[in-house]
Amino acid sequence: MAAAPHVVILTSSGAGHVLPVSELTKRLTLHHGFTVTVVTYASLSSPGHSSPLASLPPGVSVAVLLEVSLSDLPADAHLMTRILTVINRALPQLRDILRSLLDLPAGITAFMTDMLCPAALAVGKEMGLPGYVFYTSSLMSLLSLLYTPELSRTTTCECRDLPEPVMLPGCVPLHGADLVEPVQNRSDPVYELMIDLGLNYLLAEGFIVNTMDALEHQTLVAFKELSDKGVYPPAYAVGPFTRRRCPDSDEVKHSSLRWLDNQPDGSVLYVSFGSGGTLSTVQTAELAAGLEASGQRFLWVVHHPNDKDSSAAYLGTATTDADPLSYLPDGFIKRMNRTGLLVPLWAPQVEILNHVAVGGFMSHGGWNSTLESMAAGVPMLAWPLYAEQRMNAVMLSSNRVGLALWKRPPLGKDGAVVPREEVAALVRELMEGEKGAAARKKAGHLRDEAEIASAPGGPQDRALAVLAGMVSLHRKSHGE
Repeated sequence: MAAAPHVVILTSSGAGHVLPVSELTKRLTLHHGFTVTVVTYASLSSPGHSSPLASLPPGVSVAVLLEVSLSDLPADAHLMTRILTVINRALPQLRDILRSLLDLPAGITAFMTDMLCPAALAVGKEMGLPGYVFYTSSLMSLLSLLYTPELSRTTTCECRDLPEPVMLPGCVPLHGADLVEPVQNRSDPVYELMIDLGLNYLLAEGFIVNTMDALEHQTLVAFKELSDKGVYPPAYAVGPFTRRRCPDSDEVKHSSLRWLDNQPDGSVLYVSFGSGGTLSTVQTAELAAGLEASGQRFLWVVHHPNDKDSSAAYLGTATTDADPLSYLPDGFIKRMNRTGLLVPLWAPQVEILNHVAVGGFMSHGGWNSTLESMAAGVPMLAWPLYAEQRMNAVMLSSNRVGLALWKRPPLGKDGAVVPREEVAALVRELMEGEKGAAARKKAGHLRDEAEIASAPGGPQDRALAVLAGMVSLHRKSHGE
């Protein structure tokens, strides 16, 4: 009897990467009989990032690439510079791990990297391994990164100064300032690293994308036309991958859920900027004042502010012993005692979004949070902070998707503070206004589509079956 196909999946850090990788791993093992080795980076890990990998099914093993030094990087190096430098410097270690796995009886059937690690595909190619990119965000953002090398070659200005909108195939038009944040400054070393990222994607045999047809139908159609012509490798829409809700148990119920139990249906705005997002000290105070002025109930997961980096918490580097609630305005907690709940650092997001009392979500618009909001049928107020989040906000607030409200800041003013009056107006619009009602209706429709997509035998299953079939073909082509 032939051994099960063995896939190696390389993942970078962050909940938006590790959580989808763990879900893909579960499906490949439980539904398609694969064995999987997940490879992670010690340099990019924190307890919160690695915990999803602790509950993987039998047939999954985890290997860790040891710490690499970043002491030569400047203290203010961009987050993506730090991440991509770790990935590049760990390639020799990865080569050793892949060789050792190839020497085992099961060998390696295919090698998959997450969206930040396509440089590793070259190492797999040295060994004759078919390689895939598991792209854990939108297909639109993948298209934008594939387009980045051409944009760099054909323009000289900064992205935010582009005179015309960027028209990606099958996508809503984008202002240059809406492209991914690391390409917004040509003089930063991260810019060239992002160009390399876009070029390395072309080493893949295919893209496994955490999206679904109801979110990106026209983009998927356009991408298929391009891949049929050989412009890009094919894309497999295997989403949405979201965390499952834990069964209710009063004994272990989080305090936030007990508080929600006592609020009217649909009355609470959930406020969270993800595990990595941070606001400035001034913006934190303005957000607090805006929430108070809105008159709406809210549940806010509060992080420590950071005046220099909106992604300061991403790698767990924004640690301090101070209580994050201590940064809130004087008297705010006492005044909000009846209408708001303030939770330091973490709350069970999936359970909160699925609670009947929650009627809206103020979010950084990370793709993981977006899919969780969609799966719960909760409309969003997008407040992008870093990475591709501004692009997500454009897509989610477009007529095509309609899940989110977003007021685009003026070009070049991303560092400007959103004043309390604007916060209050946007919150009221989401929770009580006509635009909020339209987004709520669309959120319900997308929730239904997500259930169809992820139902047994649905589009997600079918896409994964096609992918599994492709991977199995690689075994036969290698004579296994």
